[in-house]
Amino acid sequence: MFEIIPGKKEIGAQIICDLKKIKKNHIKKIKYSLQKYGMIYFRNQSLSSRNYFKFAKKLGVPADYPRLKGLNSKFTKITVVERKSKDKGPSFGEQFHTDSIYTKKPPRFTMLLSKLVPRKGQANTEFSSQYLAYENLPYSLKKKLKNLKAIYSSEGPISITTKERAKEKGKQKNELISRHKIIKKINRKLSIFCSPGHFIGFNNLNKKEEIKLKKFLFKHQIKKKFQYSLEWEKNQLAIWDNRSMLHQATPFKGDRIMHRITIY
Repeated sequence: MFEIIPGKKEIGAQIICDLKKIKKNHIKKIKYSLQKYGMIYFRNQSLSSRNYFKFAKKLGVPADYPRLKGLNSKFTKITVVERKSKDKGPSFGEQFHTDSIYTKKPPRFTMLLSKLVPRKGQANTEFSSQYLAYENLPYSLKKKLKNLKAIYSSEGPISITTKERAKEKGKQKNELISRHKIIKKINRKLSIFCSPGHFIGFNNLNKKEEIKLKKFLFKHQIKKKFQYSLEWEKNQLAIWDNRSMLHQATPFKGDRIMHRITIY
């Protein structure tokens, strides 16, 4: 069985299948769904680390995550995104962002597999379609942003949310900085490619212009009409396109363990 159920306004989609029995033609449909809906999710997937990594390799090349160590010596490219009841401060990823945009080659996709989650409806992950955000920009802004680049840092605003896990599993010590064009073409569609969580400035803009543009753009990117809120349950897998979706964790108290893979 293989069924695709699109979300409202075609933001996000649920796919019903057994990922341990996935076929070659299904991979094409999964990639197409990622391109079209930005985020897809699969419920009731009891995957071992081996199964999970095997499936990830069907979508692309698993990437190293420069901030945290891997799950173990065998699965170094699976990282653990964890929240503990005793943790203080915001949850890991609790601000809209694009994963690893501070690298020269950010990953195309991110995968999260839930191992332990709080009660359903808590600890949602929110997504915001940057296809829709681009489509709804005024023409004058589309023109202004066309060739503009932004500067991003691994020590940007969102870095505070990795503080607890970095104490236990931290890896990268040096600050990573990148520059990327704000408007990105993905096949034939245009998307805003800008991560508020890692942003530290625009290239070639004076301070007054920068403040004004930043305020407008960050507010515009995450309008409710562009968003989808994903409810988690155990053994659920979500995959999203980092080039066309912003995402953020939501505040919660309790324990949660997710296994994460990013893909080039």
